[in-house]
Amino acid sequence: MDGLKEELDGLMRYIQRVREEIAAIDRSADGDDHFESMGEQLEAVVAATSAATNSIMAAMESNEKLLDVLREKITDPEQIALLDQITSNGNDVFEACSFQDITGQRVNKVVKSVTYVEARVSALVDIWGKDQIAMIEVTGDQEQSADEKLLNGPQLEGQGLSQDDIDKLFD
Repeated sequence: MDGLKEELDGLMRYIQRVREEIAAIDRSADGDDHFESMGEQLEAVVAATSAATNSIMAAMESNEKLLDVLREKITDPEQIALLDQITSNGNDVFEACSFQDITGQRVNKVVKSVTYVEARVSALVDIWGKDQIAMIEVTGDQEQSADEKLLNGPQLEGQGLSQDDIDKLFD
């Protein structure tokens, strides 16, 4: 009977530790939902990369049109050779920008994985009970330095300080 009690006690302590670990995964010590944040941050990276790539490509296309206008007006072979080199450099930029599509695909795979893990953790939280998990104190594993506590950027769209807020600090 004593052996059974010891085994049950050990099992209950193990279950409690599992609950604490699930609570730590579901809700960090600072209260943030890190899974949701990770997915949003990665999606923001894809969107920002795509926007930057589109801006670069639009500027390069505009340059190519300007080069065509110059080609019509220039007859000097040396200058035409320079225009051709500029066009070649522009093609290199277009080629380099193709990384964005591949990067976006890879990041989207990571987002899907994070979403899958989030769904599994949410299912475990539902099984244990959100109220029970919420009562478990979550402690951070690592203490942040004073500088790390100040770092919160870059922020997602609509979050954090606006440029107007920052400008007011300097007025």
